[in-house]
Order: sequence, then C-alpha cells, then structure tokens
Amino acid sequence: PMLPPKLSNGICSLNPHVERLAMTCEMEINADGEVVNHKIFPSVIKSTERMTYKAINKILESDDEKTKERYADLVPMFKDMAELHKILVKMRKRRGAIDFDAPEAKIIVDELGHPIDIELRERGTSERMVESFMLAANETVAAHYNKLHVPFVYRIHETPTPEKITTFFEALNSLGIEVTGRSNDVKPKMLQNILKKVAGKPEEAMVSTMLLRSMQQAKYSPDPLGHFGLAAKDYTHFTSPIRRYPDLMVHRLIRYYKENGTSEQVQEKYRDKLDEITLHSSQMERQAIDAERDTDAMKKAEFMADRVGETFPAVVSSVTKFGMFIALENTVEGLIHISEMKDDYYVFLEKQMALVGRHSKRTFKIGQPIEVKLINVNVEQKEIDFKLEGVKDIPKSDLLEGVELPEFKPRDNNKRRFKDKDKKRSHGNKKYHGKDKKNFKGGQKPFYKNGNKNRFNHSNKKGRRSR
Repeated sequence: PMLPPKLSNGICSLNPHVERLAMTCEMEINADGEVVNHKIFPSVIKSTERMTYKAINKILESDDEKTKERYADLVPMFKDMAELHKILVKMRKRRGAIDFDAPEAKIIVDELGHPIDIELRERGTSERMVESFMLAANETVAAHYNKLHVPFVYRIHETPTPEKITTFFEALNSLGIEVTGRSNDVKPKMLQNILKKVAGKPEEAMVSTMLLRSMQQAKYSPDPLGHFGLAAKDYTHFTSPIRRYPDLMVHRLIRYYKENGTSEQVQEKYRDKLDEITLHSSQMERQAIDAERDTDAMKKAEFMADRVGETFPAVVSSVTKFGMFIALENTVEGLIHISEMKDDYYVFLEKQMALVGRHSKRTFKIGQPIEVKLINVNVEQKEIDFKLEGVKDIPKSDLLEGVELPEFKPRDNNKRRFKDKDKKRSHGNKKYHGKDKKNFKGGQKPFYKNGNKNRFNHSNKKGRRSR
C-alpha cells in the first residue's frame, strides 16, 4: 500500500463490524449494463464480513456446501453480483473493449525470499466480478466530472500508433491469421475480433501478449481523452485511494467540489496544478512498473538457476536475426541464440518473421511449440539461455524459394562474433526490431518482448495489470 500499514490496515480499511468513512459511487444499472442513475457521496460503511476471493469462488464456481452454509445470509447477494457481472461483461464486449487475458506469473518464495515455484495466476469469477464493478465505478465517476467541465484527473489510453499495429499485423500474418482493417484507422472492436479468432487455440496467449505490447501506455491526464483498450469515452482511477495517489487525488477533488461548488473561482485552485500532478503520477507509476518487472525477471532467473541442464516444453515467442525468444509454460522467457542452432545455417526472414534452415528448410515461427534445454543463467543480468533439444520434428517450409541469399560463408564453429552484444539486445529493457537498426544502441528487445504485463491494470490486487 501507498500509506503506512497502521493506516492502510486500520482506519482506512473496510474491516468487518466497524464503521469506516468512505466515498461511495452508487449506480443503478439496467439489463443492458448501462448506468441509468448514479450518486457520488461521502458515506459511512460498516462491512458485514471479510471475504476472500477463494471463498466466493467456492460459492459461485464450486457450489461448495460448507462455504455456502458458513455465509448463508450473503450467498443470494453474491449470486446477484455474479449476474450483474455477466451483464457488464456483455456490455463491454458489445462496445469493443479488449480483454487482455495474457498469462501472469505468481512467484512463490521461501522464508528467505528464494523462489521455490512459479505458478500461473488464476482469475476466478470473484476476481473478475470485482474488476467489473471497479470499471463501472471508474467510468461513472469520470463521466460525471467530465460533464461538469471541472478540473479533474483522468486515466487515459490513447490509440496505438500505426507503426505498432502494422508490426502486430505482420506477426499475425506469420501465424497464418488473416487480418481485416487498416492499421492507420484501428478500432478496439477490430482487435477484439482478432482475439476471438484465436480463443481456445494454442496461440491465444501469444497473440494476447503481442497485442498487449502493441498498445500505448495508459497514463494520467487532466484531459478526458478516453480509454482505447476499454473502449470507454471517460475513465479515471477512483477505487484504490489507499494504494494509488491519483485515486486519492480524485477523492480530494470530489470532496472539494462537494464542499465548495463548481464556480470558476473554485476551479482555479486546481486548474494549473493537475498537469504537474498527472505527469508526476505517470512517471512514478512507470518507475514502479519497471521495478516490479525487474524484480520478477530476477526471481525467475533465480528459480531457473537451479535447473540448468533440464529440458522443458516451450513456445517460440519472437524471432530475430540473432535467434529466438522462447516462453515456458510458467511464463519464464529466454533466448536461443543463433550460435546454439548448430544443425544448419539459419536465415532470418523479417517479413515472415521466421528463421529457416538454408539446407534443411527447418522453419521456426512465432507460436511454434519446441523442446528446449536450459544451458545458462545469469541472475545478475537476468539472462536465461536455452538451446534446442532435438530438431527432427521441426516442420519444414519453402519460404526460402525465390529469396536471393547472400554467398554462403560458414561461421567459425558456428559462433557469432557478437553473441554478447546480441544477448544485451535480448535482455535489455528498450525496444528493438529489425526496422529500426539505425537507431539501435544496445539493450533492446523486439517490440512484443518489451513492455509490461501490468500496463493495463484495473484491479486492486497487487501484481495485476495496470489500465
């Protein structure tokens, strides 16, 4: 939490059976998921019970009798909440909101902080239900104050750049996924339809991750520019004033306008301050996200350091001229450097985003399942290196037919002179792809291997993505 534990776990927490001061957004929602009436007001809340996501999932998903009996008085309300959640999900899908359901890691550590397991974080009905209600509240509060034309803090997500979408479309084409629409006039509904095409297929997680990393970063702004990913006209962060400063600022503004009105004189107090406040909040969020990402990468490297020599099923997540990035089932990512692909001389085809063996025609593309062996881990640099474990089952292609190839010059022991430099490219935090070689300065990744899984988070739960 942003505030000291004595506050965040005490007077600021909705602990059961005690009165707490709060700010409430009360909404009346019709059968189509539209907010038809609402009120925003200071309130006093006395929570009935301290529930957990796990307990509510047992009630709503497992129909667990023991749990239902324990919370018998609340079960009807939970079921009504689940029905409302379904209505809100349908409404968001109807308008084109994109559900970035990329896999996320939950790193389990021992009492000394050493990672002992990496699991996929699961989101059940209760987590998604709370998310739906938070989204509804955030949109309603933003729309209310936008309509009043007063200085306010908004959460915005701008339309992705045509360059990023073009590269994303090229990656989809390499997977054999047909795309309709123009990259310079992209709409949320178009991208939502792409995710529908791959739903339930092996490449679903990969496509979702690539799409997520094609988006612009969400940020805070005094201007109501809307939220592309949510297909929302107005959006803010209202629901987490204990752990996010912009939410606290939103509550401060709400209370200020409630107490003083909305005259021009009243508005002057914050009109010139919100540019600096929102810019600073966005910068601090970026730093926190980078720190979280680096910590995750370090803990994943620590976890894998104990497993050098083991083999794993993996999926090709990116292809470059210096090798392939791969992802394991537990979200650990690493590099197979071109110098470790010793069965052939591989040619990188940028347009098809593929590596093709010059003689064997063996072909590696995004989304392709392979078997890999862990050969090296550098925890300090957060580098994880693999090599292929067997190539006889690798599919072949005729992608090199008609391609003018340079004169064949065998590599010395098939080693690249710039392996260390390539590894810096592969494990850095900046962006790299073949179309921007002139500006390459090292420490860079392909666009869809960079970025942050937390970029679009709208959940209160620590570690969720940041919308």
